[in-house]
Amino acid sequence: MKNIPDQISDIKEKLPDLTPTPPGLKAQASSHDLKARLDWGEPGLTIIDARDFESFTKSHITGAVMMPMDELVARAQSSLEPIRDIYIYGENDQQTAEAANLLRAAGFQKVAELKGGIPAWKAIDGPMDGSGEHDTPGPDAYNVFSRLQHHAEAQKTNK
Repeated sequence: MKNIPDQISDIKEKLPDLTPTPPGLKAQASSHDLKARLDWGEPGLTIIDARDFESFTKSHITGAVMMPMDELVARAQSSLEPIRDIYIYGENDQQTAEAANLLRAAGFQKVAELKGGIPAWKAIDGPMDGSGEHDTPGPDAYNVFSRLQHHAEAQKTNK
């Protein structure tokens, strides 16, 4: 007769996998991939912005850390474990790929290039920080009732 932990293990293997799992890390990730992981509340990742200080200050993905290209490897080695999941982006996909390759050459094993960078992140309404221009919310932005009224009126005029 099997012991209780073995019986439980056998039963679990026979059950379908009902527990959803977050998406894994890919060498080239989309904004949707990163947002899905963040929506899961996964603490086990780091977002690196490889752009210069001025670009970072203007706008960056919420939670990203600034590590400009000329300091990238040294700063990453001093603050991150080589097995850490890293999402990195730069000014463009070429700079992003270059930064990712620098980290990989330095021994970081799990590096994902965030394709499309800031524009792709903004396109999916990903959370942003920075001092740059932001869309100013309208007068009813925080008034749900008013927003529903405007939506209903817009639906009537579209018919």
